[in-house]
Order: sequence, then C-alpha cells, then structure tokens
Amino acid sequence: MAWAPLLLALLAHSSGSGVRAGLTQEASLSGSLGQKVTLTCTGNSNNVGSYGVGWYQQVTGSAPKTVMLGTSRPSGIPDRFSGSKSGNTASLVITGRQPEDEADYYCSTWDYGISNHTLLHTHGELRQKPACSP
Repeated sequence: MAWAPLLLALLAHSSGSGVRAGLTQEASLSGSLGQKVTLTCTGNSNNVGSYGVGWYQQVTGSAPKTVMLGTSRPSGIPDRFSGSKSGNTASLVITGRQPEDEADYYCSTWDYGISNHTLLHTHGELRQKPACSP
C-alpha cells in the first residue's frame, strides 16, 4: 500500500502586547507518512535566540497540548517528537510521521523572566494530502 504524500501548509501571524517583532514559518512542506518532517519557527528579531520556545499540537475537535518545551518533551509525548534551537530559528522534528500527527501546530516564544506570558506565536497545519486518482 503506497502512502500518500503529506502536505504541511503553514499560516503565520504574530500577536502580543507591545511586541513589534514576529515569528514566521515556511509556506509549505511535503513528505510521506513514516518520513521525517521538520517545522521551523524563525524570529525576525532576537525573539527566538534569547527566549524560551514551545510547540503545541491541536488535533481537530480537541484542546491544544504541549508537545515540546525547548528541547524537553512532556510526559506522554512520543519520542518521535524532538525540538531544537539554533540562532533565531527553532525546529520541531517529527521522525517517522504518523497519521495521528495530523493537526494544527503552534510555536510560541516567551521571555524567561516573565512567567506564563506568551510574547509571540505562529500557527501551522500538518495535513494529509489526498491521494491522486487515476
């Protein structure tokens, strides 16, 4: 059985009180089930390099859940999810993408000195691309 390629369509925006800098994600990525998928979140200022980064997954019809805080996975998150940060870009890597990974993904940053205060966030969708009919 051939796996249909997945389509990762990302829509970016930023929010935050008094914050002028934003976060961006790539417009689209493609791949297949079982392959590695990398979502990136890049700041246009120093808002990734100096701040904490979180990744959140929201499956349709469910509340968002945290899948990565920095490079730490919360309890219950499969080890196929990993996070990294280099310079002003953070990455969420899904190694061996599974059907249940189809969801909306959010990246956010926060200042380590401000507890529970999200400064910026961006949003992307990970969706299965329909198979082509003959």
